[in-house]
Amino acid sequence: MVHLYDFTLSELTTWMQEEHGEPAYRARQVFEWLYQKRVTTFDEMTNLPKGLRNKLAETCVLGTAAEVTHQQSKVDPTTKFLLGWPDGVTVETVLMQHNYGNSVCVSSQVGCKMGCTFCASTLGGMIRQMRAGEMVEQLLFSQRLLDDKGERVSSVVLMGSGEPMDNYDQVMRFVDIISDAHGLNIGQRHITISTVGLVPGIKRLADEGRPMTLAVSLHAPNDALRSSMMPVNKAYPIAKLMDACHYYNQKTGKRISFEYALVGGKNDSLECAKELADLLRGLPCHVNLIPVNYVPERDVQRTAKKQIYAFWNALQSYGVNATIRREMGHDIAAACGQLRAEHMKERA
Repeated sequence: MVHLYDFTLSELTTWMQEEHGEPAYRARQVFEWLYQKRVTTFDEMTNLPKGLRNKLAETCVLGTAAEVTHQQSKVDPTTKFLLGWPDGVTVETVLMQHNYGNSVCVSSQVGCKMGCTFCASTLGGMIRQMRAGEMVEQLLFSQRLLDDKGERVSSVVLMGSGEPMDNYDQVMRFVDIISDAHGLNIGQRHITISTVGLVPGIKRLADEGRPMTLAVSLHAPNDALRSSMMPVNKAYPIAKLMDACHYYNQKTGKRISFEYALVGGKNDSLECAKELADLLRGLPCHVNLIPVNYVPERDVQRTAKKQIYAFWNALQSYGVNATIRREMGHDIAAACGQLRAEHMKERA
Protein backbone atom coordinates (compact mmCIF):
# COMPACT_ATOMS: atom_id res chain seq x y z
CA MET A 1 0.00 0.00 0.00
CA VAL A 2 1.17 3.52 -0.80
CA HIS A 3 1.61 5.80 2.22
CA LEU A 4 0.30 9.17 1.01
CA TYR A 5 2.03 11.12 3.78
CA ASP A 6 5.38 10.06 2.26
CA PHE A 7 4.78 12.20 -0.84
CA THR A 8 5.75 15.79 -1.43
CA LEU A 9 3.18 17.61 -3.57
CA SER A 10 5.31 17.25 -6.70
CA GLU A 11 5.79 13.52 -6.06
CA LEU A 12 2.06 13.06 -5.42
CA THR A 13 1.31 14.89 -8.68
CA THR A 14 3.64 12.60 -10.66
CA TRP A 15 2.27 9.47 -8.98
CA MET A 16 -1.37 10.36 -9.63
CA GLN A 17 -0.63 11.20 -13.26
CA GLU A 18 1.31 7.98 -13.87
CA GLU A 19 -0.79 5.57 -11.80
CA HIS A 20 -4.28 6.99 -12.23
CA GLY A 21 -4.07 9.34 -15.24
CA GLU A 22 -5.27 12.23 -13.13
CA PRO A 23 -4.48 15.92 -13.84
CA ALA A 24 -2.21 17.91 -11.52
CA TYR A 25 -5.06 19.73 -9.81
CA ARG A 26 -6.38 16.42 -8.43
CA ALA A 27 -3.10 15.86 -6.57
CA ARG A 28 -3.34 19.37 -5.13
CA GLN A 29 -6.88 18.64 -3.96
CA VAL A 30 -5.74 15.45 -2.21
CA PHE A 31 -2.79 17.27 -0.63
CA GLU A 32 -5.08 19.98 0.70
CA TRP A 33 -7.48 17.39 2.14
CA LEU A 34 -4.56 15.72 3.90
CA TYR A 35 -2.97 18.80 5.42
CA GLN A 36 -5.44 21.68 5.43
CA LYS A 37 -8.58 19.75 6.32
CA ARG A 38 -6.72 16.83 7.91
CA VAL A 39 -9.27 14.17 6.95
CA THR A 40 -8.81 10.57 8.06
CA THR A 41 -10.82 8.79 5.33
CA PHE A 42 -11.01 9.03 1.54
CA ASP A 43 -14.80 9.39 1.66
CA GLU A 44 -14.31 12.82 3.25
CA MET A 45 -12.55 14.06 0.09
CA THR A 46 -15.88 15.17 -1.32
CA ASN A 47 -14.61 17.13 -4.33
CA LEU A 48 -12.97 14.00 -5.78
CA PRO A 49 -14.98 11.68 -8.07
CA LYS A 50 -16.30 8.61 -6.26
CA GLY A 51 -14.33 6.35 -8.58
CA LEU A 52 -11.05 8.05 -7.73
CA ARG A 53 -11.82 7.90 -4.02
CA ASN A 54 -12.41 4.16 -4.33
CA LYS A 55 -9.16 3.63 -6.27
CA LEU A 56 -7.21 5.59 -3.67
CA ALA A 57 -8.80 3.58 -0.86
CA GLU A 58 -7.74 0.35 -2.58
CA THR A 59 -4.12 1.36 -3.14
CA CYS A 60 -3.26 3.87 -0.39
CA VAL A 61 -3.31 4.43 3.35
CA LEU A 62 -3.80 7.78 5.09
CA GLY A 63 -1.80 6.83 8.15
CA THR A 64 -0.61 3.82 10.08
CA ALA A 65 0.30 5.30 13.46
CA ALA A 66 -1.80 4.68 16.57
CA GLU A 67 -1.57 6.28 19.98
CA VAL A 68 -0.10 3.87 22.53
CA THR A 69 -0.36 6.33 25.39
CA HIS A 70 0.11 9.99 26.18
CA GLN A 71 1.02 12.08 29.20
CA GLN A 72 -0.35 15.53 29.95
CA SER A 73 1.66 17.76 32.25
CA LYS A 74 -0.19 19.23 35.22
CA VAL A 75 2.23 22.16 35.55
CA ASP A 76 2.24 23.48 31.96
CA PRO A 77 0.53 22.81 28.61
CA THR A 78 2.89 20.04 27.47
CA THR A 79 1.64 16.77 25.98
CA LYS A 80 3.90 13.81 25.23
CA PHE A 81 2.58 11.14 22.87
CA LEU A 82 3.91 7.62 22.48
CA LEU A 83 2.91 6.43 19.01
CA GLY A 84 3.10 2.92 17.61
CA TRP A 85 3.30 1.47 14.08
CA PRO A 86 2.19 -1.91 12.70
CA ASP A 87 5.71 -3.37 12.85
CA GLY A 88 5.71 -2.92 16.63
CA VAL A 89 8.01 0.10 16.94
CA THR A 90 7.18 3.11 19.08
CA VAL A 91 8.44 6.69 19.13
CA GLU A 92 7.71 9.84 21.11
CA THR A 93 6.54 13.22 19.97
CA VAL A 94 5.88 16.23 22.18
CA LEU A 95 3.55 19.21 21.86
CA MET A 96 4.69 22.28 23.79
CA GLN A 97 2.20 25.13 23.96
CA HIS A 98 3.60 28.61 24.63
CA ASN A 99 1.96 32.02 24.75
CA TYR A 100 3.89 32.86 21.55
CA GLY A 101 3.00 29.71 19.61
CA ASN A 102 2.85 25.94 19.55
CA SER A 103 5.96 23.83 19.00
CA VAL A 104 6.19 20.12 18.20
CA CYS A 105 9.25 17.97 18.84
CA VAL A 106 9.54 15.16 16.28
CA SER A 107 11.56 11.92 16.39
CA SER A 108 13.54 11.03 13.27
CA GLN A 109 14.60 7.48 14.21
CA VAL A 110 13.28 4.62 16.33
CA GLY A 111 15.84 4.72 19.10
CA CYS A 112 19.32 6.10 18.51
CA LYS A 113 22.79 4.69 17.90
CA MET A 114 24.80 7.75 18.96
CA GLY A 115 25.26 6.49 22.52
CA CYS A 116 25.28 9.78 24.45
CA THR A 117 25.72 8.81 28.09
CA PHE A 118 23.04 11.12 29.53
CA CYS A 119 20.24 10.38 27.04
CA ALA A 120 17.35 7.91 27.28
CA SER A 121 16.91 7.73 23.50
CA THR A 122 19.98 5.52 23.11
CA LEU A 123 18.74 2.85 25.52
CA GLY A 124 18.33 -0.27 23.39
CA GLY A 125 20.14 1.27 20.41
CA MET A 126 18.52 2.15 17.09
CA ILE A 127 15.90 -0.11 15.56
CA ARG A 128 15.16 1.66 12.27
CA GLN A 129 14.81 4.95 10.46
CA MET A 130 11.56 6.89 10.41
CA ARG A 131 10.09 7.56 6.98
CA ALA A 132 9.05 11.09 6.10
CA GLY A 133 5.38 10.13 6.30
CA GLU A 134 5.83 8.71 9.78
CA MET A 135 7.34 11.99 10.92
CA VAL A 136 4.39 13.78 9.34
CA GLU A 137 2.02 11.55 11.31
CA GLN A 138 3.75 12.56 14.55
CA LEU A 139 3.13 16.20 13.73
CA LEU A 140 -0.50 15.61 12.79
CA PHE A 141 -1.30 14.04 16.16
CA SER A 142 -0.40 17.36 17.77
CA GLN A 143 -2.11 19.44 15.10
CA ARG A 144 -5.37 17.54 15.51
CA LEU A 145 -5.23 18.19 19.25
CA LEU A 146 -4.79 21.89 18.51
CA ASP A 147 -7.64 21.82 15.96
CA ASP A 148 -10.07 21.53 18.87
CA LYS A 149 -8.82 24.94 20.07
CA GLY A 150 -8.67 26.58 16.66
CA GLU A 151 -4.87 26.78 16.83
CA ARG A 152 -2.02 25.52 14.68
CA VAL A 153 1.52 24.25 14.98
CA SER A 154 3.78 27.25 14.49
CA SER A 155 7.23 25.65 14.80
CA VAL A 156 8.88 22.23 14.63
CA VAL A 157 12.05 20.96 16.28
CA LEU A 158 13.73 17.78 15.12
CA MET A 159 15.06 17.04 18.60
CA GLY A 160 13.20 13.86 19.47
CA SER A 161 14.68 10.37 19.46
CA GLY A 162 17.37 9.74 16.87
CA GLU A 163 19.95 11.73 14.94
CA PRO A 164 18.27 13.69 12.10
CA MET A 165 21.50 14.02 10.09
CA ASP A 166 21.75 10.20 10.09
CA ASN A 167 18.38 10.10 8.28
CA TYR A 168 19.01 13.20 6.17
CA ASP A 169 17.03 12.44 3.01
CA GLN A 170 13.84 11.42 4.81
CA VAL A 171 14.12 14.36 7.21
CA MET A 172 14.40 16.84 4.35
CA ARG A 173 11.49 15.20 2.54
CA PHE A 174 9.50 15.70 5.78
CA VAL A 175 10.55 19.36 5.85
CA ASP A 176 9.46 19.85 2.23
CA ILE A 177 6.07 18.27 2.96
CA ILE A 178 5.20 20.32 6.05
CA SER A 179 6.50 23.61 4.63
CA ASP A 180 4.47 23.38 1.40
CA ALA A 181 2.10 26.33 1.01
CA HIS A 182 -0.70 23.97 -0.10
CA GLY A 183 -0.33 22.00 3.11
CA LEU A 184 0.59 22.85 6.68
CA ASN A 185 2.62 25.85 5.44
CA ILE A 186 5.13 25.81 8.32
CA GLY A 187 7.98 27.99 7.05
CA GLN A 188 11.43 26.44 7.10
CA ARG A 189 12.63 29.38 9.19
CA HIS A 190 10.42 27.95 11.92
CA ILE A 191 11.99 24.48 11.73
CA THR A 192 15.05 23.53 13.79
CA ILE A 193 17.25 20.53 13.02
CA SER A 194 19.45 19.20 15.79
CA THR A 195 22.62 17.14 15.42
CA VAL A 196 25.19 15.60 17.73
CA GLY A 197 27.78 16.92 15.31
CA LEU A 198 27.74 14.85 12.11
CA VAL A 199 30.07 17.04 10.07
CA PRO A 200 29.03 15.83 6.57
CA GLY A 201 25.38 16.61 7.36
CA ILE A 202 26.19 20.10 8.63
CA LYS A 203 28.14 20.87 5.46
CA ARG A 204 25.42 19.42 3.24
CA LEU A 205 22.81 21.56 4.99
CA ALA A 206 25.03 24.61 4.45
CA ASP A 207 25.48 23.85 0.75
CA GLU A 208 21.74 23.39 0.22
CA GLY A 209 21.07 26.81 1.71
CA ARG A 210 17.91 25.84 3.55
CA PRO A 211 16.76 28.60 5.93
CA MET A 212 16.25 26.18 8.82
CA THR A 213 17.85 26.73 12.23
CA LEU A 214 20.82 24.50 13.05
CA ALA A 215 21.22 23.30 16.64
CA VAL A 216 24.43 21.48 17.55
CA SER A 217 24.58 19.31 20.65
CA LEU A 218 27.96 20.29 22.06
CA HIS A 219 27.73 19.48 25.80
CA ALA A 220 31.48 19.80 26.48
CA PRO A 221 34.23 22.29 25.59
CA ASN A 222 37.14 19.85 25.03
CA ASP A 223 37.71 16.51 23.33
CA ALA A 224 38.49 14.42 26.42
CA LEU A 225 35.30 15.43 28.20
CA ARG A 226 33.11 15.35 25.10
CA SER A 227 34.35 11.91 24.04
CA SER A 228 33.49 10.55 27.49
CA MET A 229 29.93 11.86 27.10
CA MET A 230 29.39 11.54 23.34
CA PRO A 231 31.09 8.71 21.40
CA VAL A 232 30.51 10.60 18.13
CA ASN A 233 33.31 12.96 19.17
CA LYS A 234 35.86 10.24 18.35
CA ALA A 235 34.75 10.34 14.71
CA TYR A 236 34.22 14.10 14.54
CA PRO A 237 36.33 15.78 17.23
CA ILE A 238 35.70 19.35 18.26
CA ALA A 239 38.18 20.90 15.81
CA LYS A 240 36.41 19.27 12.83
CA LEU A 241 33.01 20.11 14.26
CA MET A 242 33.88 23.77 14.78
CA ASP A 243 35.33 23.99 11.25
CA ALA A 244 31.99 22.71 9.94
CA CYS A 245 30.10 25.22 12.09
CA HIS A 246 32.18 28.12 10.78
CA TYR A 247 31.61 26.81 7.24
CA TYR A 248 27.86 26.72 7.88
CA ASN A 249 27.85 30.29 9.18
CA GLN A 250 29.92 31.57 6.27
CA LYS A 251 27.70 29.86 3.68
CA THR A 252 24.34 30.77 5.21
CA GLY A 253 24.97 33.86 7.31
CA LYS A 254 22.90 32.23 10.07
CA ARG A 255 23.96 31.92 13.67
CA ILE A 256 24.11 28.48 15.26
CA SER A 257 22.41 27.32 18.44
CA PHE A 258 24.63 25.18 20.67
CA GLU A 259 22.89 22.83 23.08
CA TYR A 260 24.77 22.32 26.35
CA ALA A 261 23.28 19.83 28.83
CA LEU A 262 24.62 20.58 32.30
CA VAL A 263 25.60 17.40 34.18
CA GLY A 264 26.50 17.80 37.83
CA GLY A 265 30.22 17.45 38.51
CA LYS A 266 30.94 16.68 34.86
CA ASN A 267 30.78 19.70 32.56
CA ASP A 268 29.35 22.45 34.76
CA SER A 269 32.44 24.04 36.30
CA LEU A 270 33.39 27.67 35.77
CA GLU A 271 36.56 26.38 34.07
CA CYS A 272 34.33 24.64 31.52
CA ALA A 273 32.42 27.90 31.03
CA LYS A 274 35.70 29.69 30.25
CA GLU A 275 36.78 26.94 27.83
CA LEU A 276 33.38 27.06 26.13
CA ALA A 277 33.58 30.83 25.68
CA ASP A 278 37.07 30.53 24.18
CA LEU A 279 35.90 27.79 21.82
CA LEU A 280 32.97 29.82 20.49
CA ARG A 281 34.72 33.17 20.21
CA GLY A 282 34.25 34.72 16.76
CA LEU A 283 31.33 32.48 15.76
CA PRO A 284 27.83 34.04 15.72
CA CYS A 285 25.94 31.70 17.99
CA HIS A 286 23.68 31.19 20.94
CA VAL A 287 24.18 28.72 23.81
CA ASN A 288 21.13 26.94 25.18
CA LEU A 289 21.90 25.65 28.68
CA ILE A 290 19.84 22.57 29.52
CA PRO A 291 19.51 21.25 33.08
CA VAL A 292 19.82 17.52 32.42
CA ASN A 293 16.74 15.40 33.08
CA TYR A 294 16.99 12.47 35.46
CA VAL A 295 17.04 9.10 33.70
CA PRO A 296 16.97 6.05 36.02
CA GLU A 297 19.22 4.00 33.71
CA ARG A 298 21.84 6.76 33.47
CA ASP A 299 24.24 7.65 36.25
CA VAL A 300 24.05 11.41 35.83
CA GLN A 301 23.28 14.12 38.36
CA ARG A 302 21.48 17.35 37.70
CA THR A 303 23.53 20.49 38.23
CA ALA A 304 22.38 22.49 41.26
CA LYS A 305 20.30 25.55 40.40
CA LYS A 306 22.88 27.88 41.96
CA GLN A 307 25.64 26.42 39.78
CA ILE A 308 23.47 26.63 36.65
CA TYR A 309 23.16 30.38 37.16
CA ALA A 310 26.86 30.70 37.99
CA PHE A 311 27.72 28.97 34.70
CA TRP A 312 25.28 31.20 32.81
CA ASN A 313 26.65 34.35 34.43
CA ALA A 314 30.21 33.30 33.55
CA LEU A 315 29.28 32.87 29.88
CA GLN A 316 27.57 36.26 29.89
CA SER A 317 30.66 37.87 31.37
CA TYR A 318 32.75 36.41 28.52
CA GLY A 319 30.38 37.87 25.93
CA VAL A 320 28.57 34.65 25.04
CA ASN A 321 24.87 34.93 24.25
CA ALA A 322 23.29 32.24 26.46
CA THR A 323 19.94 31.33 27.96
CA ILE A 324 18.76 28.64 30.36
CA ARG A 325 16.14 26.49 28.71
CA ARG A 326 12.73 26.80 30.28
CA GLU A 327 11.74 23.40 31.58
CA MET A 328 8.42 22.07 30.34
CA GLY A 329 6.63 18.89 31.32
CA HIS A 330 9.04 18.10 34.15
CA ASP A 331 6.29 16.19 36.01
CA ILE A 332 5.99 13.66 33.17
CA ALA A 333 8.61 11.48 31.43
CA ALA A 334 10.45 14.59 30.32
CA ALA A 335 13.76 13.19 29.09
CA CYS A 336 13.96 12.42 25.38
CA GLY A 337 13.17 8.72 24.91
CA GLN A 338 12.14 8.18 28.53
CA LEU A 339 8.46 7.41 27.92
CA ARG A 340 9.40 4.91 25.21
CA ALA A 341 11.99 3.33 27.51
CA GLU A 342 9.39 2.96 30.26
CA HIS A 343 6.96 1.37 27.80
CA MET A 344 9.59 -1.07 26.51
CA LYS A 345 10.49 -2.06 30.08
CA GLU A 346 6.84 -2.72 30.93
CA ARG A 347 6.33 -4.73 27.74
CA ALA A 348 9.46 -6.80 28.44
